[in-house]
Amino acid sequence: MITRRVFILVSAGATMWPLPAGSQTADKVRRVGVLMATTPVAASHIVVAFADSLRELGYVEGKNVVFEYRWAQGKSELVPKMAADLVQKNVDVIVASSQAPALAAKRATTTIPIVMVNTTDPVEVGLVASLARPGGNVTGLSQQLIPEIRAKQLQLLKEALPRASRVAVVHSPSTTVGLREYEEAGRALQVRIELVEVSGREDLDHAFRKMAKDRVDAILVPGDTLLFTERRRVALLAREYRLPGIYSLHEFTEAGGLMSYSARLTELFRRAAVYVDKILRGANPATLPVESPTQYELVINLKTAKTLGLTIPQTLLLRADRVIE
Repeated sequence: MITRRVFILVSAGATMWPLPAGSQTADKVRRVGVLMATTPVAASHIVVAFADSLRELGYVEGKNVVFEYRWAQGKSELVPKMAADLVQKNVDVIVASSQAPALAAKRATTTIPIVMVNTTDPVEVGLVASLARPGGNVTGLSQQLIPEIRAKQLQLLKEALPRASRVAVVHSPSTTVGLREYEEAGRALQVRIELVEVSGREDLDHAFRKMAKDRVDAILVPGDTLLFTERRRVALLAREYRLPGIYSLHEFTEAGGLMSYSARLTELFRRAAVYVDKILRGANPATLPVESPTQYELVINLKTAKTLGLTIPQTLLLRADRVIE
């Protein structure tokens, strides 16, 4: 089934940010810093989508653009140093893969434009003044997991597992979504939410073993750097301990998770390339509205459902944007 991916701008229009004379000549090589919180392996498809989109806009690596990649390898303590390094390299623009890298980049510079991607609360954490008019050197894309989206994830999980009454929300200390709002959504569905924190890869086995021992019915995994980087391990453990779950990024489902309800990261990064292009052509990030996804896709992994001995209701399958068989 064709994936539905529709994005809108919060508001239209942007003014131009004057650049030095001759800075927009065709033969000028631009330096794009890419600050990634995860690993090259975990995010290879994302950076490919970003580079492909820039290529379609006329930027050829080694000819008129050079990428400065910085990979934090899932270690949040490395991000500020890497942001500072990109500033020292005097890149033309910094692309920040999620909220923590965006915050680190903003702390490192107030002059180099920053394109944030996959942030959750850019206004609340002070990245931008507003979505319609950011007001500083940061703009980009926000995948805001508003309460309605969190409630929808839990509702879909409940539809797949009508008897589920205890759901563990597995998260790491770097999770930026409002975890307590899952508890509020759970009360409305008569589902008890239990928060389970994992601090590193070494905690995953213990966490899943304990959830299985405590007879949790299912899991819900918000997207964050650690769990995204370890998504194959997370999906494997979920199958091993027979814990069906719903995830906030479709990459988990492709790795073997049961189902996901999310925007597509690759599309967010393709759109980030459009922001980079606009900024390199002179647009002012202060007046470039922050873009948000308006539709999320439901992906169901039927192979995993069969492994877990589950029958997904036909009504849910018919609503899925994509089914993995």
